[in-house]
Amino acid sequence: MSRRIAVMGLGQMGWPIARNLARKGNGTETFVAVDADPARVAGLSEPGITVTADRSAVAGAEVLMLCLPDGDVVESVLFGPDGLGSRLAPGAIVVDLSTTAHGQAVAIGRALESRGFSFLDAPVSGAPAGAEAGTLTVMCGGTPETFAAMKPLLERIGTQVLHMGPLGSGQLTKTINNVIYDINIAALAEVLPMAVAMGLDPSLLAGVVTTGTSRSYASQYFVPRILRGEFDEGYPLAKAYKDLVSAAEVSVGRGFPLPVTAAATATYQMALRAGHGDRDKGAMVLPFEAMLGVKVRAPSE
Repeated sequence: MSRRIAVMGLGQMGWPIARNLARKGNGTETFVAVDADPARVAGLSEPGITVTADRSAVAGAEVLMLCLPDGDVVESVLFGPDGLGSRLAPGAIVVDLSTTAHGQAVAIGRALESRGFSFLDAPVSGAPAGAEAGTLTVMCGGTPETFAAMKPLLERIGTQVLHMGPLGSGQLTKTINNVIYDINIAALAEVLPMAVAMGLDPSLLAGVVTTGTSRSYASQYFVPRILRGEFDEGYPLAKAYKDLVSAAEVSVGRGFPLPVTAAATATYQMALRAGHGDRDKGAMVLPFEAMLGVKVRAPSE
């Protein structure tokens, strides 16, 4: 008997995830991929996957994987008018690959469990390239039994599939990972313009911060793009800001002092207030460039 697997959300991450699930299938599964935006669905095609904008296509799914913009959208899709939670097979498992606040993930999981479903919060890291290659890191929160049931599926999309603990643990891990990344970018945004204002060559400086002891994925990804003046390739600042909000909620709720995170948040807010919310995280450098009257650019730029 075949198992019905549905993927909801077919953006840069969701569609390659759906493809990898189907391509590495065991022949006993049927796949449906759904997005509420008909324009996004148009042109998507993969053998073995039914692609549609019709939510009713998830009816009877035993596994529902969500790859949505944030926790509010997840809640709306599951519990809002015509919510998918009422369409799933009895005892279905919902796997949330989206980035959702820790507390919200716990609440969603408990609400699903009260309806007889199982839940795994399983945010991913690795960017669209990792989704395409099937090399994502998947951080999971939920019961050991639910994790064990979903691990073979998740190993089709990721090379690191980790059970981090009970409900919400996956999202908490993703928040921590993202906040450390954000702090790296905020530090670059603050310090690089100062160095240029002091007379250092941006290209030579870039060669140091991308290879020396300060190097990080953040510097290796963003510094070359800053040198080229490219700020529209990554995840938009306005959407990514939710990670810092989530960290602040944990800090306030538990009384954990996070002074460095608070400083990085202020840098983020400067970029947002300057109108760069639709640009990627590298755009945090722009307010500091404006303040100091310099550009962190390669000479040809």
